[in-house]
Amino acid sequence: MRHRNPAPIALLARAAALCALVASAAFQAHAQTPAPAAQAEGVPLMNPPLGAASAPAAKPVAPVVNGFTTVNWDALVPADWDPFKDFKGTNLSALSDADPRAQQMLKQLREVWDNAPTNPSLVGRKVRIPGFVVPLEDSKDGLKEFLLVPYFGACIHSPPPPANQIIHVLPSTPAKNLKSMDAVWIHGVLKTERTDSYMGAASYRIEAQEVLPYQDRKR
Repeated sequence: MRHRNPAPIALLARAAALCALVASAAFQAHAQTPAPAAQAEGVPLMNPPLGAASAPAAKPVAPVVNGFTTVNWDALVPADWDPFKDFKGTNLSALSDADPRAQQMLKQLREVWDNAPTNPSLVGRKVRIPGFVVPLEDSKDGLKEFLLVPYFGACIHSPPPPANQIIHVLPSTPAKNLKSMDAVWIHGVLKTERTDSYMGAASYRIEAQEVLPYQDRKR
């Protein structure tokens, strides 16, 4: 049996599942995700298996490195934000690929994601956060700006995540030797400044004092 390109209902189901995971702030890691000890430091996640059951975890104390507090991606999402509230009770399996309601719901969900609210308690704080690079402006001296995303493939191999799961990064000096989907640590002051780019909408911005290659703890 030949596989077809994803139809609106398939995309909607995928988006809905991912949306629910973001809302619960409990992404499940791929098999390649580093050990829990490293994850407690905010390690970027691989593309999560959609629909996986979430498991409660103890909240670790955020490490502070050179004055920068380590922040996990789920901290960027307000605790009371429910991006799926307008879709509760909807039976996606009852919609066919040809149903215009599927396309309309996908559009509505994208609007909710692109206008995702920020967490005001983090604004103005010196933070360090890891993630994957989505280049925006490159030069012979290095990357002048890029998006930081929480899981591999976001904005490139899959649709952009909610805007509160994307950070627009402006390095103090062009970041050298970086390519798409490289894993890095970003250090800087977290701001809420919206950026609309061809790769996705970001609710946050960091003028990065440092962009460092991600290194896992020794196991």
